[in-house]
Amino acid sequence: MATSHTLDVPGAHLHYELRGEGPLLLLTGAPMAAAHFAPLADVLARDLTVVTHDPRGIAGSRLDDPEQDSTPELRADDLAALLDVLGAESADVFGSSGGAVTGLALVARHPGRVRTLVAHEPPVLELLPDAAEQRAATEALIATFHRDGLGAAFQQFMANAGFDDDEAGPPTGGPPSEQDLADGARFFAHELRGTTRFVPDIAALTSGATRVVVGIGATSGGLVTYRTSVALAERLGTPPAEFPGDHGGFLTDPEAFAGTLRQVLAA
Repeated sequence: MATSHTLDVPGAHLHYELRGEGPLLLLTGAPMAAAHFAPLADVLARDLTVVTHDPRGIAGSRLDDPEQDSTPELRADDLAALLDVLGAESADVFGSSGGAVTGLALVARHPGRVRTLVAHEPPVLELLPDAAEQRAATEALIATFHRDGLGAAFQQFMANAGFDDDEAGPPTGGPPSEQDLADGARFFAHELRGTTRFVPDIAALTSGATRVVVGIGATSGGLVTYRTSVALAERLGTPPAEFPGDHGGFLTDPEAFAGTLRQVLAA
């Protein structure tokens, strides 16, 4: 059973949840909130202490300035603050999508705080040979949001990412809630640009005590994040780890996904 807490950090008030007992594992997304990780966290909490949270400005994590942009660096500092309040010198970290980018920033900015980082399909577009085109596509997405609204921007985003039309619904399925709409608007207006412009510090990721594993979905071959994950793994000089499903495999089969994650962390 999860317990809910609030942590005040510079400029924000973070909602986070704790489950289970055992070695500490932090699950993080961007813009995905704690609720999206709950099924995976419940499985992992059988033998781990699992921390989930709402990234700053998302769901229950409120900002002092709602117009503040969310960057991987700010989110990484938030994760370090979470470790501090938990009294943890270090932890394992699983980051999904933008949360994987946050994890990459955490390793570089706070050396020694992460034992193993599993970066599952980080959208590090700047590592691609067509980075300039990807950057332009991101700017076009943001312009679509401001001009035509969230629905149009989301459809364009999913198409650019490589998803089929029938996969373009909200992460939780069903019609979006008011919170989903607010989080989506924040993603396009204040988060997407900073996340996709992030350039990983390969030297920091390969020279410290942290083990970095890039995760790729078994059925993600048509996605842009498959390409970015391969590019990052090549630069790190380590093979990627295959996880069940696609970009959101932990949503569709949390039991199998948790099993693979445990194997990766134990390797």
